[in-house]
Amino acid sequence: MYLKAFKEYLLLEKKYSQHTVTAYINDLEALQQFVLSLHEDIQLESLDYSFIRQWLVSLVNNGVSNRTINRKVSSINAFYKYLQKLNVLDYNPLSKHKALKVEKKVIIPFSESELQTVLESLTQPEDFESARDLLLIELFYSTGIRRIEMVNIKIADIDIHNKTLKVLGKRNKERIIPLLDKVLRTLALYLQFRSNQNNAGNTDYLLITNKGLKIYEMLVYRIINKYFSKASTKHKCSPHVLRHSFATHLLNEGADLNAVKELLGHSSLAATQVYTHSSIAELKKVYQSSHPRNRD
Repeated sequence: MYLKAFKEYLLLEKKYSQHTVTAYINDLEALQQFVLSLHEDIQLESLDYSFIRQWLVSLVNNGVSNRTINRKVSSINAFYKYLQKLNVLDYNPLSKHKALKVEKKVIIPFSESELQTVLESLTQPEDFESARDLLLIELFYSTGIRRIEMVNIKIADIDIHNKTLKVLGKRNKERIIPLLDKVLRTLALYLQFRSNQNNAGNTDYLLITNKGLKIYEMLVYRIINKYFSKASTKHKCSPHVLRHSFATHLLNEGADLNAVKELLGHSSLAATQVYTHSSIAELKKVYQSSHPRNRD
């Protein structure tokens, strides 16, 4: 009954992306289907925790990871908080739920030499694809933007005169990121190739496919994986690792944590601090080699 209103609330008031909203609604519908299989006349707004717990147990038994289950619980919790806001409920059935333990993921960034190897392999792009791929990699590494943000860049978002890129991040929060001269040169080259692509004039989006269509997230992943899996032995070669590398390398060179936070589009420093582990390792290395008491 309240799902449609909740969906509009997430889209219009919370400004969540369509992708995020779809995930929330899918989780709620999955819970509803599970409950209906047990009791035909019970709706989401009248559930108590015992039903939700049965659903969570079924997810565990079906091999769903703790991390995914916690994400699903977040969706359900948001729905009940929304119902409380409407005064439909005076008690959240998830109020005493404790998140399942998950292993902390440690993302190992690409090294500067691995980045250099990839960039050198694309130094002289001779066609549309190689020019686009080079621009994609340079933009990721020089701005640290998210994959979805990369996909949604429009040509008008780039200010050549001021050397900046306008990015629309999570919850439609806009931020301005400086662009390096090297990236602007690659951009100019790419735009020359782009202008000769079929249907390129039909879209305002910067990065397009061979058919002149807006690039999509899975293609972005495949491009990054294609080049970095040749230069790196890391298990995961993804756009997120490249974003991680951007932040880590900046911090290694002494960049201010707050500045990196703003560039990444994080809402709090806590989110940015996960990128400091490599910087601490670098500091330890410098400390061990430089401290007078360690020279004996």
